[in-house]
Amino acid sequence: MDVTHGVAHLTIQTFKYRYRRTAKGAPGDMEFRDLTTRVGLWYENFMKNADPRTEDWFLMSSPLPQTVVIVAYIYFVTRLGPRLMEKRKAFHLKEVLIIYNFSVVALSLYMCYEYVMSGWGTGYTFHCDLVDYSDSPQAVRMAGTCWLYYFSKFIEMFDTIFFVLRKKNGQITFLHVYHHSIMPFTWWFGVRFAAGGQGTFHALLNCVVHVIMYSYYGLSALGPAYQKYLWWKKYLTTIQLIQFVMVTTHIWQYFFMKDCPYQFPIFIYIIGLYGLVFLLLFLNFWYHAYTKGKRLPKVLQAKTWAHPYNKTNGQNNSEITNGNGFHHDKNE
Repeated sequence: MDVTHGVAHLTIQTFKYRYRRTAKGAPGDMEFRDLTTRVGLWYENFMKNADPRTEDWFLMSSPLPQTVVIVAYIYFVTRLGPRLMEKRKAFHLKEVLIIYNFSVVALSLYMCYEYVMSGWGTGYTFHCDLVDYSDSPQAVRMAGTCWLYYFSKFIEMFDTIFFVLRKKNGQITFLHVYHHSIMPFTWWFGVRFAAGGQGTFHALLNCVVHVIMYSYYGLSALGPAYQKYLWWKKYLTTIQLIQFVMVTTHIWQYFFMKDCPYQFPIFIYIIGLYGLVFLLLFLNFWYHAYTKGKRLPKVLQAKTWAHPYNKTNGQNNSEITNGNGFHHDKNE
């Protein structure tokens, strides 16, 4: 048991003790104590169903550490960062971006291989695939790959941090920040409760897409001399659209199965809803950007976080967004 888990347990016990000692307190205090006690008991019972194999892994003991990181990320990219950069020149991060993007490509390739070797190419049916909670080498390998995918979401937060440092504030859209925040948060629960099975198919697909997308970013960062090799840029949105069609189709088949005892159906609903929402958003983008020959609708493209430091910096922002938002040329 690590420190964060011990603190959570101690807090729950403290709530219980205080509740018993102050049963005759003011009505408002009693209601608050009753609520905190109920929440503490619920959390304690909820965690009893967690996967014991991942309990001692980095960031896995409690959702609190990752919540702190995510909140700090949101605050920095929407408030603190733009404020610090307001009167400073944009950083030129060509070499850093080249290394970063190709490193993400390498990591994504490795995760693709691990997902295939730990299940998706060695026994999974792409239909009703349950989570294997055993300590077999393959089951533990799948769980480890899920944790690595979860941790990679924190690495990808640098997409937005680089936008801030380069004063590309127009690229920091609501959807971009939302995606980079919600993915690690929800995947913490995935690794703690369902590290494997059919709920990981979208992660495999996402890794495949990231190999393509970050390869584009890396080649773009190399400079104009490599633009002639980027003729396939126009297919990037199509690739992402196909990804969400496949994710939605795969996960929604669960609702038409007569018998699939998947251990945590709640994750099926979350993945299904997430895939469907982004599929609809991408279809909307496709319609406006290509069918009607217009840019991404303002509600999706220009809805940046409202703060006094998010101003146009006079730089050319005609580049594809680096991250999992909508990837397109802003001059299209």
